[in-house]
Amino acid sequence: MTWIIEEGKTKDIESIAQFQVDMAIESEGTILNKELVLKGVAEGMKDPEKGTYLVARNNTGEAIGSLLLTREWSDWNCAWYWWIQSVYVRPEYRRKGVYRAMYDAVKQKACVAKVSCVRLYVDRTNQRGLSTYNALGMHESHYLLYEENLD
Repeated sequence: MTWIIEEGKTKDIESIAQFQVDMAIESEGTILNKELVLKGVAEGMKDPEKGTYLVARNNTGEAIGSLLLTREWSDWNCAWYWWIQSVYVRPEYRRKGVYRAMYDAVKQKACVAKVSCVRLYVDRTNQRGLSTYNALGMHESHYLLYEENLD
């Protein structure tokens, strides 16, 4: 099946926000504040410096998955790295090539933009995500992720 992959539009804000709420519960057992997520997606959508949403659509144009691309400058390599974040595909469309199509679109855009590396982070207990990313040729990095919440 062929999926339509395109940059997110204002009309997608509600769907993308719901995807994030669903993804957080499913992958980490975290309950997000939907109104805050809606605000976050809307802010991200109107400011390309915050990132770019890619949306997967079925043949009727309905949003069935999305991801967020953000960027990081590497002074070591004098090149851009892209981060894939907030990945979600509706359950009834999983294992049908939707994420593969989104990832292929990311790689195509990255090649055009001369991006050096595409990265993502995934909850270490998300076995479905880990197996998907490995199957697409991604591999575990030697870096660990550290954080400190400041709010």
